[in-house]
Amino acid sequence: MRLRGRLVVWPIYLDASYPRSLGRRIPLRLALRDVKAEEVYLAASTLGLNPELKADAAHPRMPWRRTGMVIVDKDRPKTRLLRELAETIRSLRRKRRI
Repeated sequence: MRLRGRLVVWPIYLDASYPRSLGRRIPLRLALRDVKAEEVYLAASTLGLNPELKADAAHPRMPWRRTGMVIVDKDRPKTRLLRELAETIRSLRRKRRI
């Protein structure tokens, strides 16, 4: 699926329980456990990326797991965007815990 000016973000990109060979795209020290598409959506909203949630989507590597995906505006490189999303999710989780 090719979207001009938009990027697809799968929760697996940020999930520490998956190795890079199965789809994780950020370093393990930045990755989080059990990332949900709703968390990615909330973090993308916080960063002002105009997110769109597709809750019933399945990652191509694991079509039996419907994890969902988030489509966001591309205003920076994907790797940097994923790192910023991970940091934002981490801070949102801390706020929720307090």
